[in-house]
Amino acid sequence: MLKFDEFNKLIKDFNSIADFLIIYIEEAHAADGWAFKNNIVIKNHRSLEDRKIAAQFLQKNNPLCPVVLDTMENPSSSKYAALPERLYVLQRGKVIYKGGVGPWNYHPQEIRAILENMTKRKTSE
Repeated sequence: MLKFDEFNKLIKDFNSIADFLIIYIEEAHAADGWAFKNNIVIKNHRSLEDRKIAAQFLQKNNPLCPVVLDTMENPSSSKYAALPERLYVLQRGKVIYKGGVGPWNYHPQEIRAILENMTKRKTSE
């Protein structure tokens, strides 16, 4: 995630009112596919074990929330149009925010505004 530190800050600031989760999906820029120069070398996942190993690169950044793996059928990636990365806010099982496709349209500050608004509503009740 391009703005990983900003995402972790959201978790620190709002973990009392929201649950956070990272779903590690299929690799968008695999070394044996459509790769960027100077990117981390991760090949396309051929098994769940490959995906688990790739997710360990993310774990080294110390995410402050759980990281789970999408299955090899990629249902989370497909259902949420998440490739290469995307932010969502769900409330009571409904999507209330669908962010743009990352990394260029990945805006954690929009999540911050939503969570701040939720905090204000909660304290005024």
